[in-house]
Amino acid sequence: MQRGFGWWSILRLGAVQAAIGAITMLATSLLNRLMVLEYGLAAGIPAGLVAWHYGVQLSRPLWGHGSDIGRRRTPWILAGMVTLGLGALLAVRGVTLLDEMHVQGIALSVLAFTLIGAGVGAAGTSVLALLATGVAPERRAAAAAVTWIMMVFGIVVAAGTAGALLDPYSEQRLAAVASGVVGVAVLVTLLATFRLEGRAAPGRFRAGSSPPPSLREALTEIFADDEARRFTLFIFVSMLAYSMQDLILEPFTGLVFAMTPGQSTSLSSLQNSGVLIGMIVTGIGGSAFRGRLPIELRTWTMLGCLGSAAALAGLVLAARVGPGWPLAANIALLGLFNGAFAVSAIGSMMGLAGVGRRNGEGVRMGVWGTAQAIAFGLGGLLGALGVDFTRAALGRPGTAFALIFAIEAGLFLFSAMLAMRTRATPTPSIALRSAGI
Repeated sequence: MQRGFGWWSILRLGAVQAAIGAITMLATSLLNRLMVLEYGLAAGIPAGLVAWHYGVQLSRPLWGHGSDIGRRRTPWILAGMVTLGLGALLAVRGVTLLDEMHVQGIALSVLAFTLIGAGVGAAGTSVLALLATGVAPERRAAAAAVTWIMMVFGIVVAAGTAGALLDPYSEQRLAAVASGVVGVAVLVTLLATFRLEGRAAPGRFRAGSSPPPSLREALTEIFADDEARRFTLFIFVSMLAYSMQDLILEPFTGLVFAMTPGQSTSLSSLQNSGVLIGMIVTGIGGSAFRGRLPIELRTWTMLGCLGSAAALAGLVLAARVGPGWPLAANIALLGLFNGAFAVSAIGSMMGLAGVGRRNGEGVRMGVWGTAQAIAFGLGGLLGALGVDFTRAALGRPGTAFALIFAIEAGLFLFSAMLAMRTRATPTPSIALRSAGI
């Protein structure tokens, strides 16, 4: 019997995720700030560009299907990274045009973020599909933890390095720093994927299986499968809840707890540290019980959702109590359970990707990646708009934040119910249906 990916191969794919995170950081974080502060654009313009790059990721099933029928994932990963890097460099050029040629700069930025969305979709979907086909079931939770931790690591390192090298700011320095980040990320991807798939991904196509289906057939099969439909809904609802807090947590600490920007940033760092710890603990725990993985992954997912709901309920109370509430501990717990949920959900995604009637892991990963991208794009926007409208209507910031946090908690409770009914690997009945019986 052939062996799946070893830890070294998993780490190599994690390096690809780190490279994706590093380039994406340039567009969604660094350029966002520059457009608003250095170039005086309305905040809605960069926010709209970021939302557009999520919208482009509706194409994820198409990229996943391409890697299915091509019988190799690596070319799609490399093509996606090159597209992502080109998009990031064009986005930098678009920003530098804003002073002299405003309309042209905006138009180039739209094109750039289109390429960024396509690149993230192609590379990210193919990495997940390769993990789904190459990682043994007992290692999926740990593999998800490793790759996502490395992605966060890539974002942190790139942000810290770029921030240090950009001072004092100039457009020439921005172009040089962006070129350096993109160049290193593409080189890392080339080295990480060199001969990876041919040597370390046994069982790429299941023995005796039919050729991969067409895109329409694959999508029809997915949405005719109750398990796949339920899991798609779970991904959308849970990621919507996960992302609604992104744009409102720091304003919450400032408006309700009168914290300074530095104090709010420190709490944000504490939350991210909690996310990393939750990922590590879940990665270890979810892979520690061989032979019982489907139950364990589902249990970790439910615990992550329920714990996140409880932490958000704590923030509802914090909005009412104000100063005096143990806010730091509350936010750290939120990060911890968010990390546990995220890793176990990705591990479950890997397990369900291979239960189709024919080889279609890429399309399945693409569908779930699309659900995640739409949820991320909507979540931050709905959270921020919800707070704004509620504050305007009620005139009480604490009540406005409490309402949004309560909605998030409800979404996480609904997600836990969906997770309880979702399996991470095929049961006998699914296996029989997959064989056409």
